[in-house]
Amino acid sequence: MTPRYLKTYRSGKLREIAGIFNAKLTSCDICPRNCHVNRKEGRSGFCKTGLNAIVYSVMPHFGEEPGISGENGSGTIFFSNCNLRCIYCQNYKFSHEEKGKEVDVITLSRQMLSLQNSKCHNINFVTPTHVIPQILNALILAIEEGLNIPLVYNSSGYDTLE
Repeated sequence: MTPRYLKTYRSGKLREIAGIFNAKLTSCDICPRNCHVNRKEGRSGFCKTGLNAIVYSVMPHFGEEPGISGENGSGTIFFSNCNLRCIYCQNYKFSHEEKGKEVDVITLSRQMLSLQNSKCHNINFVTPTHVIPQILNALILAIEEGLNIPLVYNSSGYDTLE
């Protein structure tokens, strides 16, 4: 079965969606915080993330449900600075403490491909809401280099309907 994101890419719709989200970076309303900062200029709002995503870790993860982790692990990309910031968060270290490394979309796309090359069953984006534009741009690059495994959107749940 072909993942839907590949069909969306082939139809041209993925680039269209990426363009919509890239435009939102000039007056950010990607999450319900509606900070309206210009992230293209490197400013950050509640999420403490500017133009580039901040990645805490990239690894095959075996702590997810068996259907997601499988035998080879879920290819997990943990993004720093969750936009919800629950005080009881199990991922407090990276969701609250601003730890991680800033990565551009080329690096993020290579991280996805590296996880696929490690035989992970999927790419699992953890706390991705505030970096959707960066993920979409990196996804396009990764698809062009052969990414074809399923994607998991592992959200805190604090998302806008859009």
